[in-house]
Amino acid sequence: MSIDVANESGVSSVDEERLSRLARHVLDAMRVHPLAELSVVLVDEGPMTDLHVRWMDEPGPTDVLSFPMDELRPGGPGRTSDPGVLGDVIICPQVAERQGEAAGHGTEAEIDLLCTHGILHLLGYDHAEPEEHKEMFGLQGEILAAWREREAADEETTEGDESAR
Repeated sequence: MSIDVANESGVSSVDEERLSRLARHVLDAMRVHPLAELSVVLVDEGPMTDLHVRWMDEPGPTDVLSFPMDELRPGGPGRTSDPGVLGDVIICPQVAERQGEAAGHGTEAEIDLLCTHGILHLLGYDHAEPEEHKEMFGLQGEILAAWREREAADEETTEGDESAR
């Protein structure tokens, strides 16, 4: 699986390796083909505003935008999706920071949420209608909960390995 994370935002506190691991976790959870390609780009408010105005016809910066390429859909039980280029997820860390503070969970957790949300949009999920909203946000919550558990377990393993030395 090819996951390209590019930080063009100037925000140095974003852990690109961690974001790549999260994206892989989401794609695995959604049974996306191992040969699929994904790009995650972090941009500052200026470029995000330009994209938001151009593609959504809405003013100001937004938190995340998704640009699907091959219109891949998730795999199902016992099968993966087709291979192809999933698309681009564009995240604005400055907007994520404000939203994370307002939500009480911080910037990193907000970026995790936005990355997951963006990937689900690439896979065809939407939240315009109440049933779609329920499905997408429920799935997003499940994937993020599993991610947090996995990260916590990995940290415990790493800490245990370091103390054994």
